[in-house]
Amino acid sequence: DVRPDAEYMLTASHLGIPGSVEDISLSLKEGELMGFAGLLGSGRTETAEMIFGAKKPVKGEMKVKGKKVEVKQPYNAMMNGIAFCPEDRKRDGIIADLSIRENIMLAIQARRGFMHPISRAEQNALADKYIKALSIATPDAEKKIGELSGGNQQKVILARWLATNPKLIILDEPTRGIDVGAKQEVEKLVNEFADNGISVLYISSEIPELVRNCDRVVVMRDGKTLGECSGDTLKEANILKLISGEEIHED
Repeated sequence: DVRPDAEYMLTASHLGIPGSVEDISLSLKEGELMGFAGLLGSGRTETAEMIFGAKKPVKGEMKVKGKKVEVKQPYNAMMNGIAFCPEDRKRDGIIADLSIRENIMLAIQARRGFMHPISRAEQNALADKYIKALSIATPDAEKKIGELSGGNQQKVILARWLATNPKLIILDEPTRGIDVGAKQEVEKLVNEFADNGISVLYISSEIPELVRNCDRVVVMRDGKTLGECSGDTLKEANILKLISGEEIHED
């Protein structure tokens, strides 16, 4: 549960890209696990990409810890402590021919700038730390990531972003295409992130997964937010009602 005295990590007001996502306002506290529900094409991923700067909002503003920030590209987001694990692991996430160590280093190296290479000793230490912390099944950090199972590949991508010490991590379908055991492990890790004060934006098509893990769930349709469920209203049936355009009534 979110601490009562937790500050707002992210506040987005009226973000939009005409024709894609129209008018998105949301706020997320430190250590809060917020879900995004909605049918395919509802604008969930586009909203995440706007927050991360992969798509540049045409209007609206964003604040991180109460301070206005300009996020025109992913680098700006990373410098403000925002991380993004994309939906398509194979296309946007892993570089299959590189080792686990090299894949983990990508985000932190990009953030530091390629003029400041990370020493091999620091790379090894970081890779070993996260292999252990996330229980990545591998004999060592030099194994090619393409040889790992889907669940372990997903953990390497989580490790990549955790190495940057994020304040907010956006997860787009984090358990898609991995087996049940790995799914439970990833969900447990995500809850640990929140327990450690990291804000999490969790996008999933699996409504039970959102209900199980999130403090509240925002429902989207056609590039707009329709409403949200939290506390006693955070039930699968209510989320489905909002998705289909019905109102929910508290018991």
